Amino acid sequence: MKKQLFSIGIITFMMISCHSKPKDELTLSGLNPKNFQTEINQMPVNLYTLKNKSGMEVCITNFGGRIVSIMVPDKSGTMKDVVLGFDSISDYINIPSDFGASIGRYANRIKHGRMVINGDSIQLPINNFGHCLHGGPKGWQYQVYEAKPINETTLELTRKSPDGDENFPGNVTAKVTYTLTDNNSIDIKYEATTDKTTVINMTNHSYFNLSGNAENLITDNLLYINADKFTPVDSTFMTTGEISPVANTPMDFTTPKPIGQDINKYDYTQLKNGNGYDHNWVLNTAGDIKQVAARLYSPISGITLEVYTNEPGIQVYSGNFLDGTVKGKKGIIYKQRTAVCMETQHYPDSPNEPQWPSVILKPGQTYHSHCIFKFSVKK
Repeated sequence: MKKQLFSIGIITFMMISCHSKPKDELTLSGLNPKNFQTEINQMPVNLYTLKNKSGMEVCITNFGGRIVSIMVPDKSGTMKDVVLGFDSISDYINIPSDFGASIGRYANRIKHGRMVINGDSIQLPINNFGHCLHGGPKGWQYQVYEAKPINETTLELTRKSPDGDENFPGNVTAKVTYTLTDNNSIDIKYEATTDKTTVINMTNHSYFNLSGNAENLITDNLLYINADKFTPVDSTFMTTGEISPVANTPMDFTTPKPIGQDINKYDYTQLKNGNGYDHNWVLNTAGDIKQVAARLYSPISGITLEVYTNEPGIQVYSGNFLDGTVKGKKGIIYKQRTAVCMETQHYPDSPNEPQWPSVILKPGQTYHSHCIFKFSVKK
């Protein structure tokens, strides 16, 4: 009897020990977590996997707070990875990209990297056609977030950005909380506080290819944007300060149409200036998270993505600068327009356009931004 009890005890101990060890098996999307384990600036980096009761899987690295893969079922029930990215942390470190990133402090562009806060002129680094893009060359997409797994469906990421980070004022503590819901939605909540008046505008920069095969172009995807207006850009991709109607222009997605239907009509100045679609739409939703801001549908897979947000704008970028020089997951070469980004945000260059919704964050205030990516299937 003692022998039996001893044996049962050993087996139980082994089961507990095995269960508590880090899992080395591949994720559903084929990623090896070992390839994401490293240390950057004395902070640990790992791959975190969220799963829901429906079988959906989302993999996230705390380097840049990046979504690495999203596995959702297509119309035949086959699980497909619907975002671009890399197979290892070394590629994320060595190949400049925004794939899947939690962008900060300021998503999109600030004109000439200049802004004035409380009467003080601030010069930010220039890293894109004479402007400051996505927080500068050392923006948060290239920094390590502190990771705190809450449970199997929720991951909390924290970034402590020091005063003067890329010359932005204020010690800022920012949080990004990813929650995978049972209705196949990725619910993303952003929070930030500061000890000096500053600007904050965060977003997620996932590159979506809903066909589940990044060798396919996204030009056949049907896109709907709940917006009657957009903010035009000049030849350096900078907003002009105008807000223009989309009616009777290629910018009109109030009725769903293929992304590629008008994308090459470069006689229309805005498409020429943007090298395709790379614009901010002024949403009709008035901050109502329950209203659909945008909808994307792949006729190949039947997968639909709906975007919900409390933000006033959404940047739709049609992968115009993917040029076949980057090799991503599974060795696939990412060609032009093999993905589309849908970045919920305040408008570009808002610090220099006081008539637009404010991006100012003051001490004692808390910045809140909310985005939901909801996936479903149309059979």
